[in-house]
Amino acid sequence: MNILTFDVEEWFHLLDNDSTRSEEQWKRYEVRIHENIDRIFRILEDTNTKATFFIIGWIAKTYPEVVKRISEKYEIGSHTMTHQLVWQQTPDEFRQDVDSSIKLLQDLTGQPIRYFRAPGFSIRESEAWAFEILHDLGIEVDCSVFPAHHAHGGMATYGKGEPAVIDVNGKRIKEFPISTREVRGSHIIYSGGGYFRLFPYWLIRKWAKEDSDYLLSYIHPRDLDPGQPMIKELPLSRKFKSYVGLKGAEAKLRKFLTDFQFSDISSTVETYDWNKARIIKL
Repeated sequence: MNILTFDVEEWFHLLDNDSTRSEEQWKRYEVRIHENIDRIFRILEDTNTKATFFIIGWIAKTYPEVVKRISEKYEIGSHTMTHQLVWQQTPDEFRQDVDSSIKLLQDLTGQPIRYFRAPGFSIRESEAWAFEILHDLGIEVDCSVFPAHHAHGGMATYGKGEPAVIDVNGKRIKEFPISTREVRGSHIIYSGGGYFRLFPYWLIRKWAKEDSDYLLSYIHPRDLDPGQPMIKELPLSRKFKSYVGLKGAEAKLRKFLTDFQFSDISSTVETYDWNKARIIKL
C-alpha cells in the first residue's frame, strides 16, 4: 500500500522562520509555483501515477488557476489557509483557518474537500480537539499524524505507523499517518522532504520495500526545484536541510515512482479493510 501526496506550497513556505511567517512577507518573494506544478504534472504523467494534493488556501486565493488545473486531474485536500502550526493556534483560530480554506477550495473546484493535512504534522495529543473540528467541517481522512516525537508536533502514543481510526468524543476520522524510520534514536521521514533528498536512492528503495504493507510519501514542489533562491536568514542547519539534494531530487522521484506503484488517498480508502483498523481514542 503506497500513497503519494503533495503539499502544495510556495518555495518560501518554511515553518519556524521569522522572515517567512506572514502573508505580508510572502508577497516579497519570487513566484515559482507555476513551473513547479508543471514539473510535478510531467512526472506524474510520465510515470502514470495518481496522487493527492494538499493545498494551502493562500495558494488558492492568490493563484486560483493552479488549484483548478490540479483538480482537473487529481484529488485535493486542505493544508490550512495560512500554513501555521496547529499548536500555535486556539481551537477557534484553527476552526476559522481550516473552514476558510475548505470553502475556498470547494468554491474553486466544485468538489467536496474530505482530506486534510496540518503543516508540519503538528497535531499532538494535546490538540485532540483538532480532530473534532475537522470532523465537524466534513473532513473524513486526516494525514497529520507523525507517529513519534517530532520537532513540529508528533504523537508518540499513536503507536505503529499504520492506518487507524481516531475517535475523539465519539467523532471518528480515518487516519493515514506519515511513514517514518528510526535512525540512531530519532524518527525521520525518508519518503519525502529533506531526508528523501539527502539519502541515497538505494537506501530509500530498501526501506520502501521493507515498508511494503504501508508507505505514505509526501513531497513539496520546492523539493524538486533546484533553481529556487536561498533564504539568507536561515541558520546553517536549516539551509542544509532545505537545499541539500535539490539537483538530483526529480530523477530520484521518477525512479521511486517507477520502482513502486503509488496511488491516491481515495483509492486506498476504498480498498483498505477498515474493520481491521485500530481505533485510537484521544
